Amino acid sequence: MRKVLVVGLGLIGASLSKNIKYTQENCFIYGYDFDKKTIDYAIKYNLIDESVDSFEKGVELADIVILATPISITVKYMELLNSLNLSNQKIVTDVASVKGTIMKAARKLTNPNVVFIGGHPMAGSHKQGVEAAKSHLFENAYYILIPAKNVKTEHVEQMKELLSGTKSHFVLLTAEEHDKMTGIVSHFPHLVASSLVHQAINWQEEYPFIPKLAAGGFRDITRIASSNPKLWQDIFFQNKDEMISFISEWIKEMEKVKEMLEHNKQEEVVHYLEEAKVYRDELPKKKKGAIPSFYDLYVDIHDKPGELYKVIKLFAENDINITNTQILEIRENMTGVLRVTVQTEEEQQTGKKVLEQNNYEVAIEE
Repeated sequence: MRKVLVVGLGLIGASLSKNIKYTQENCFIYGYDFDKKTIDYAIKYNLIDESVDSFEKGVELADIVILATPISITVKYMELLNSLNLSNQKIVTDVASVKGTIMKAARKLTNPNVVFIGGHPMAGSHKQGVEAAKSHLFENAYYILIPAKNVKTEHVEQMKELLSGTKSHFVLLTAEEHDKMTGIVSHFPHLVASSLVHQAINWQEEYPFIPKLAAGGFRDITRIASSNPKLWQDIFFQNKDEMISFISEWIKEMEKVKEMLEHNKQEEVVHYLEEAKVYRDELPKKKKGAIPSFYDLYVDIHDKPGELYKVIKLFAENDINITNTQILEIRENMTGVLRVTVQTEEEQQTGKKVLEQNNYEVAIEE
């Protein structure tokens, strides 16, 4: 029987634990987390088989160790691993979204019984914590693996086998490749979204109605700014060099746009927007990636008592789980609209069909 230790039972750690537990035979899952309530929840809802009271004890019991903690804490655990007198070989992986720092720590590992394979399951949720754990969270997501030097192919295959139940697409990259690509499509967009919000804040005193107008497209393009600030602070500083480089490039890009507007270069602006549209339209439709996807439905509802209840009731009767709802007072090309957010594309399509069958006008964004 393979024994797996999951260190850190937040959203990612608990979801991996749940997936392994329910898709792999002959696996025993140990869980370790500083938060007793988290451990109690994981045991109560069968996300782990047993908890351990120390990291060292869990490592000794396990064959495979998954470090699902913030980057700075993961590095500390790697340093501790290196100092342990281990009785047998351990395959160790992590889930950090910045790999440069992690793989730098991996190069310092000298313990002959530690085999390190960097990992990054590129999926997430708009909810956090053990309560949000889902065994299907990583389905169809890209799962990046970065083997440390001298890691054998058989070790990578063992890791893939353990995680095969996630139904992820495994990709082998270097740390540099990973950090550059995730920086441009995930980390930097988060920084941009936060800067757009700050720009609105700066103008709010002069124009108090801004928050009302921001209920439309502005709210959509800045949604990722609502993510966990402490988590993202860690990511930004761990990938600091890339962030600084991207900011410099972004400033140059905005200077180029500014120059086109200042000199009334209308055709150039049209071409600039067309290029962006073509590239954006050719992106894969709703594939899981570095930024969690939103599956929204926009429903025209009458402004009278009971209308919201009717829509929610239809979703409940068809086993569609709603993660969020909002009445949009103002939205481009739409008025009096209820936005319903669900977890999957299948639920989105089912919800659309059910609502249309009940004579609701429904729109979804492709």
